Amino acid sequence: MKQQLQPKLILIEGLPGFGKSTTAQLVYEILTEMGIEARLFLEGNLAHPADYDGVAFLEKVEYDALWNAHEQFRTLLSQYTSCQGNHYFVEFRRLLNEYGPGIPHEMMNAFVRNDVYELQLAQHRELITAKWRQCAEKALRGPDTYVFDCVFLQNPVTMGMIKNGAAEEYMTSYILELEAIIKPLNPLLIVVEQDDLEAAFRKAVCERPEEWSEGFIQYYTTQGYGLRQGHQGLEGTVQVLKGRRKLEERIYNLLSMHKTKVNNSAYDLQAYKRVLTEKLKEYF
Repeated sequence: MKQQLQPKLILIEGLPGFGKSTTAQLVYEILTEMGIEARLFLEGNLAHPADYDGVAFLEKVEYDALWNAHEQFRTLLSQYTSCQGNHYFVEFRRLLNEYGPGIPHEMMNAFVRNDVYELQLAQHRELITAKWRQCAEKALRGPDTYVFDCVFLQNPVTMGMIKNGAAEEYMTSYILELEAIIKPLNPLLIVVEQDDLEAAFRKAVCERPEEWSEGFIQYYTTQGYGLRQGHQGLEGTVQVLKGRRKLEERIYNLLSMHKTKVNNSAYDLQAYKRVLTEKLKEYF
């Protein structure tokens, strides 16, 4: 049975290698075929309306120091900077992508140090929840249904559990706060599952560039939860992912929003699209 209000936000979640991006792309494709105006934002989109990917957060004194030290870059810097009170947000990944080696190392190092995902957890959460509020307000005013890949569960859990080893209670309260913010959008959460977590992750490791797997394993085992548990290497990363899956499952069970799970173990694109189509028809 269709819901009274169509979702204006669809959230795609799941572990690495489970097929989140593929699912998000298929959901967008299905919505378009149904005549629904939709906007797709995949992981890593530097223009994401609810995330700060590749964005530095600077206090006024820090920004002024860069401004004064690099006079020849002032015009360029201002093009990628937005100001909120005494705080400055610099989209340094976009700046780097477009102007590359011309950016002074001192300036780039300052941006990397102050990346929103390198801040203290409490400050990071404050910025992210504020960003979600802005996004929700904008989405309510427009006609589009937004499709987001992995920013609702994965990003908070990665920052909280994986990076900082935050307590489960903290992670739960964080995600429930996000749920409350997006409630007016009547969101739908789709969680992608696999029968064999380890096989799915090993498949991703084999298929993706070596630098991705090396960086991922290091991130998951040298800080926060992985470090405290003594997990190392690929095997240790699998164990951290199992812990993450258990945490996300418990949080999933607490959520009151529309939610569903889809199994992508067969990697059969056409059959998978048919399953997703039937799921979406319940809400559109």
